[in-house]
Amino acid sequence: MENQIEHSPLGTETAGEAQPAFDFTYVKTTARIAVYDDLRSAPRIVEIPPGPTNEYIEALASTTFDYAKRAGGSIPYTVIREVSENFIHARFAEIVVSILDEGNTIRFADQGPGIAHKDQAQLPGFTSAIEPMKKYIRGVGSGLPIVKEYLDFSHGHITIEDNLNSGAVVTISLRDEPTAQPAQKARPRAHAIPMPPLTQRERDFLKLFSEEGALGVTDLVNLTDAPQSSTHATLRKLEEAGLIEKTAGRKRILTDMGYEVASSL
Repeated sequence: MENQIEHSPLGTETAGEAQPAFDFTYVKTTARIAVYDDLRSAPRIVEIPPGPTNEYIEALASTTFDYAKRAGGSIPYTVIREVSENFIHARFAEIVVSILDEGNTIRFADQGPGIAHKDQAQLPGFTSAIEPMKKYIRGVGSGLPIVKEYLDFSHGHITIEDNLNSGAVVTISLRDEPTAQPAQKARPRAHAIPMPPLTQRERDFLKLFSEEGALGVTDLVNLTDAPQSSTHATLRKLEEAGLIEKTAGRKRILTDMGYEVASSL
């Protein structure tokens, strides 16, 4: 199949040792998303052009989520966003995202310095984030652990591997791994998050965020026919309850707690 958008000139950033000299405010490289409809044919290629870092990360995560969902996948936006943010550690070097298994497997590859301690990267508190990165990510070592916890709970899996020459490949999947051993059941949570009191409209909004990913006021008005003033008020209440948060592009997404509450509705 033919590529879907015009090619933009590629910037070629190398993950050099002089990390403080790297400009974290603007991504100069083009990311490529490969959408595999059938492994017997070439993928469709979608490109994310260079841009300001916050806009670039959101475009990469939103576009990946959109194409995976169209293919039939059910990996939520929040999970895709967490892995997309991880590219900042690779200085966004040669990003390739592959969408496989009808959207239920997504592979994130780069040619940065790689991930030396792969097991620790999936545990809370281990991080290589430096101060300039923390304007765009939390930088507390919570990203991949959140992804792993969600996938464990959903009977999926995450793998971290070395790329061919340099860099890392992170694969997330809701498909069962081929294994001779019986599948392990997800660990039960120590305690359930208490359900906050919600109106029917608030419940409807949470379900939409769970299904659609990042949404803005106009998106919600179009999807629900709710008045704009009521939509603003509902979003404000959900934010105050800690169930949604704003993205860099002024849309909202579910928080970790919001995702759990939405999943229980």
